[in-house]
This record gives sequence, C-alpha cells and structure tokens, in this order.
Amino acid sequence: MAKGKKIKSFFKVILYLFLFFIVFTVTPVIIYKFVNPPVSPLMFLRALDQKTSGDTVSFSYKWVPIDSMSSYLFEAAIAAEDDHFMTHHGFDIEALEQAYAANQKTDKPIKGGSTISQQTAKNVFLWPGRDYVRKGLEAWFTVLTEFVWGKERIMETYLNVVELGDGIYGVEAASQKYFKKHASKLTKMEAAALIAVLPNPHIYKVIKPSTYTQQYKWAIYTRMGILPKVSFK
Repeated sequence: MAKGKKIKSFFKVILYLFLFFIVFTVTPVIIYKFVNPPVSPLMFLRALDQKTSGDTVSFSYKWVPIDSMSSYLFEAAIAAEDDHFMTHHGFDIEALEQAYAANQKTDKPIKGGSTISQQTAKNVFLWPGRDYVRKGLEAWFTVLTEFVWGKERIMETYLNVVELGDGIYGVEAASQKYFKKHASKLTKMEAAALIAVLPNPHIYKVIKPSTYTQQYKWAIYTRMGILPKVSFK
C-alpha cells in the first residue's frame, strides 16, 4: 500500500510539473501574440556583457508594425534565411538535411538549418547556445508560435527583435542608424544590405561591408528577384 502511494505521489508530481511547464511556456506565447516584447533575453545578455566588460551600454530597439515595413525586408529575409518560410510549419527538413551534409565535411559546423520561425522562438524566449535543452525548448516554442501566432506575427516579431549591429535590434532601429530613414522606405538593395549581416552582426557591416558581405548582399538581392513575392494579406 505504501509503495502504491509513493508511485501515485510520484506521478502526481510529474503531472504538476507538466502542467506548470505548459502554463509557463504557453502563457508568454499567447501574450506576445498581442503585446510586443519589451525586451528579449539576448538584448539583456548583450547589455550585461557590455556592462561587465566596462564598455558603454549601447541599446537601440524600436518596434514597428509589419504594415510599416518595406516588403523588401520580408523578401530579403526569406531569400537569405528561409526559402520555405511561407509553406513549412516551423521546420524545414530539406534545409536541415543540407546543413547536416555540409557540416559533415568539416570538424566545425559552418551551416545552420534553422528556419525564421525557429530563430524567432530562440530570440524572443530563450538564451543563445547550442545545448540540447535549449534546442529542445526552441523546437517547442517554434511549434507554439506557428500555431498561436501565424506567419505574419512571426515575421513581424523576427524583424523587430533581430540583432543588426552592436546594440541595434530590429529593422527600424537599423534603418534609422544606417540609412537615416524609416523601415517602410527601404529600397530593395538596402533591405538586402541589412539582412546580409545576420550571420554575425558583430563582424559583418552594413556600411562599408567587407568583400564577402558585399557579395552576400548581392546574392540575396539576386535571389529576391527569383523567389515568389511575399504577401501576408
């Protein structure tokens, strides 16, 4: 009898933990469908790194509705980061297989297969890193955001929180910083220039880019003309 009670208590604890996990993860996803994230874990960690290093804390984050963004930004993001964004359900198996094949040729991973949905889940809810716990949570939040938010809200959030330079977050802050204009006014080439720094915005530069970044920008620009036009209406 005592053993049966212990087993029952054990499963009750597991159930409570499961329910806590569901509430703890689903609630912020529902809230952020309607409320714009005031800050992300990455923003906080970057600012903390600057502070502890004795550097001046640089932080520029300006949210802009998706209707006030140049449509070229959607096209550039998809061309560079996620060809099948509009049709997949959070994960691109083909891209993952290609990334795996490419990474098998070197000891150091050089290619990722994360979709825009996965990157958004990571940027908004999680910390940087490659550990299995973080990757598992990323997959869970990806499923949640795809189901609760939908493509338009995912793209809107992605372009608003993505890091585009030291202390610069989102396309509006980046547009003001680099081009002295609103994100709605960006040209096709300017949108490609912003997205071209996403692999590493601490190394790649929007203004006075390296030869590699310049070539990557042109590659994105060219692909934007090949892929279907993006519309959330």
